[in-house]
Amino acid sequence: MKMIEVNELRKNYKEVEAVRGISFSVEEGSFFAFLGVNGAGKSTTINVLCTVLEKTSGSVKIGGYDLDLERAKIKELIGIVFQNSVLDKQLTVKENLISRCAYYGLSGKEAKARVSELSDIFELKDILNRRYNRLSGGQRRRVDIARALIHRPKLLFLDEPTTGLDPMTRVKVWEIIHRLRKETGLTVFLTTHYMEEAVDCDDAVILDDGRIVAHGTPHDLKQQYTTNRLIWYTEENDTHDKLLKAEGLHYEYTHGSYRIAVREIVKATELLTHHKEIDDYEFIKGNMDDVFLNVTGKRPGD
Repeated sequence: MKMIEVNELRKNYKEVEAVRGISFSVEEGSFFAFLGVNGAGKSTTINVLCTVLEKTSGSVKIGGYDLDLERAKIKELIGIVFQNSVLDKQLTVKENLISRCAYYGLSGKEAKARVSELSDIFELKDILNRRYNRLSGGQRRRVDIARALIHRPKLLFLDEPTTGLDPMTRVKVWEIIHRLRKETGLTVFLTTHYMEEAVDCDDAVILDDGRIVAHGTPHDLKQQYTTNRLIWYTEENDTHDKLLKAEGLHYEYTHGSYRIAVREIVKATELLTHHKEIDDYEFIKGNMDDVFLNVTGKRPGD
């Protein structure tokens, strides 16, 4: 089943076209990455899908419900973690979560049980009675995600969820999210500047200037838009240059090594097998950062 179906979506702000006729779909239970630099149209698209903004044209279905006709049904299906928290900084973690439970009509007993359940999942018990404004960045993010899951949504939007967090905290946040996906079948829709967070996604879209410029699995995108590199650590000389030119390889010499472009691993294997003088080397596969740069001409976070 398709959890999200978007067809020719457009969003204009007067003369400015923020989203320019994009189409894509997201499978139920999948991990979907929506990538682009600041201003590419990511947050605008998410805000339309989450019923926060009105679209200019096009069609959108969430969980089979039409965005134009069944917005209330869609709101029941989704949870949202925005870039900036929407929680009350002066309230405690427990008070914030209990108040959110009330928004979804949970009784006092149900709210208490749900907060306890989420506290176990996100390891919040030690900070439940601490004011939100006194939490660390990682603690705040765990509370933000717990808040978004209060009503057990089937689709979770994560808009730059780990921006500003240290690497260890980011790993912890993602461990929790992936465990929830496995245990509940939650669909996750991610925007991020950290390309390594998209490596494990099922499907990815790269957006540039309001248009989709690439779409596919991480493996397919890397195959299509990157070149692997064989790094040969040695001195630069004419003999080495002649060897590489005779093999018809593109290369450059920098930082004490030849950086050799090789499209396929088998080519690197053949080169190493036939030329034993290449004895200090490493093979580096193209990654999602390379994909993003080659597709957009920009770096994530620009």
